[in-house]
Amino acid sequence: MRLDHLRALEAEALHIIREVAAEAEQPALLFSGGKDSILLLHLAKLAFAPARIPFPVVHIDTGHNFPEVLDFRDRYVELMGVRLIVGSVPDAIAAGTVAEPVGAVSRNVLQTPVLLDTVHKYGFDALFGGARRDEEKARAKERVFSVRDEFGQWDPKDQRPELWNLYNGMLPQGSSLRVFPLSNWTELDVWQYIADADLPLPSLYYAHERPVLERDDMFFAASDVLPRRDGERPRTIRVRFRTVGDMTCTGAVRSSAVTNAEVLAEIISSRLTERGATRADDRVNETAMEDRKREGYF
Repeated sequence: MRLDHLRALEAEALHIIREVAAEAEQPALLFSGGKDSILLLHLAKLAFAPARIPFPVVHIDTGHNFPEVLDFRDRYVELMGVRLIVGSVPDAIAAGTVAEPVGAVSRNVLQTPVLLDTVHKYGFDALFGGARRDEEKARAKERVFSVRDEFGQWDPKDQRPELWNLYNGMLPQGSSLRVFPLSNWTELDVWQYIADADLPLPSLYYAHERPVLERDDMFFAASDVLPRRDGERPRTIRVRFRTVGDMTCTGAVRSSAVTNAEVLAEIISSRLTERGATRADDRVNETAMEDRKREGYF
C-alpha cells in the first residue's frame, strides 16, 4: 500500500517515537502548548494506543508565556492523561540558581540551565521535541536522534549518520538524546495534519482582536511583561500568532484567518518562515538558536 504524503510523515514519526520508547530508560516529551508539541503529543498517543503514553511531558516555563497557552496546556495534558512536569524559570530566579542579565527582557536564555537542571533532576535520557528542519538554519543541521554530551551540549560537527531511517540510540555514559520526530515536516504539513485530525489549538493561532505594540516592524502583545519604550502606545488590531513562545520576543502577524483552511491559504502565500516572520531573537542574532543549542538548549 502506498501512503500519501501526510500518512508517510505520520508513519515515520510513529516509528521514531516507538524506537525511543523501546531503547531509552527515562524518556519524556517537551510540551509547551504550541501547535508542534500538540501534534507530537497526539502522535505519541497514536503510537501506543490503546495503552497510555508511557512517559511524562515537560514544559520549561519562562514566566512570560501567553496565559491562553498555559490554560490550554493544562487542559490538554489532563485530557491526554499524562503527567506534566514544569521547570520554572521564575522559581530558579527566586532560588538564585539563575540570574536575569541586566537590561534583558526575554528570558529565553534562562531556559537552558533550567532545562538541564530538570533533565538531571528526573534522570531523563531522551527528550522528544517538536522542532522541524524548515523552521531555522540550526534546526536544519540537526539529526533526528541528536546526541548531547554529559553537559547537555550539542556539537553540530559530531553527529551520527542516519541512513534509510536507521537510528542509533546507543549512548555513552552521561550522554542523552534529543529526538525530533517532526524533523521532515513543514509548517504547511503540520497545519494540514491538524486540519485533517481536527486537533484543538490555543485561540492565539487564529485571527482575533488584540492590543499590540508595533516595534521593529513586528506586533507584540501588549502586556505587563514587555516594558514600553518612550512614546509607545498600544493599539488594537486583528492578528494571529504563527508561533507561541515567550511573549517578550514572539510577534504576531496581521490576519483575518479564523479557520484552518484560511490559515493554510495564508501559509501557502507567505514567503517567510514562522520564526523568520515572528521571532525577534532570531532577527537580532542569526546564530541565536545554534548558540543556545551548543549550550544545551533543546
